[in-house]
Amino acid sequence: MKAGAPWRRIGLALAGALLLGDAIALMLTGLFNFGVALPGAIGAACLALSWRWEAVAQWRAASVGRRWIWRAGWTAFAVWLATVAAFFYLIHRGIAESAPKATAARAIIILGSGTPHCVASPTLVARLDTGMALARQWPAAWVVVSGGRDFLRQCREADIMADYLTGHGLATDRLIRENRSTSTEENLRFSRQLLEQQGVSASDPLVLATSDFHLMRAKRIARKVGFGAVVGAAAPTPLYLRYNAWLREYFAFISGWVLGEI
Repeated sequence: MKAGAPWRRIGLALAGALLLGDAIALMLTGLFNFGVALPGAIGAACLALSWRWEAVAQWRAASVGRRWIWRAGWTAFAVWLATVAAFFYLIHRGIAESAPKATAARAIIILGSGTPHCVASPTLVARLDTGMALARQWPAAWVVVSGGRDFLRQCREADIMADYLTGHGLATDRLIRENRSTSTEENLRFSRQLLEQQGVSASDPLVLATSDFHLMRAKRIARKVGFGAVVGAAAPTPLYLRYNAWLREYFAFISGWVLGEI
């Protein structure tokens, strides 16, 4: 065994325990998505590799082809990590955008983000608080809460969001509930239809309140569905799930590009 192998083994075990522990902790709160499951799977793989380090070393030493596969796999993983880091940088750079630059907003759309146990999650609460501040800034603007029924749950996200806002002082006659959507594209397309019924054109000034990691993709989708004057308001993501959410958004961005949503 090479001299550096024990340290690599310990490092793999520590990284694996951290990643797997983070995933389990988030799953216990009701969060199940790719940004949680993938780090958990990588953590489990790191722990397994640490445990079977000597057996794996013997396997790859058996032939040149196996050593090539081993190196190619780690190289591909490193390249993938580099693309994730670049995406995280783009998100971080885009967070600085500030909604108060918008003037005379006709509508504020607050996008849903999941309601585990039919209760607003910390991420959703941050979006709602951001939207509430905007509603106070523009008292004449319509406020759209957008979110349908969560998987395997009877509650509708828009209703939970509306209850939160009215409980914090928003007048009910300003609220529009969009409760059919199951994706960001549907959030915005259905919200546009409801706003047009209230006389708000897609070309009127609009503010989009969503999480910092989601803002870049949401604005692109908003323009794709026809909103012509949209600016974003970035709600902070709680630190304990920030990078899991950013990782999930990495794959969502790729999926949206492949499906032509952005």
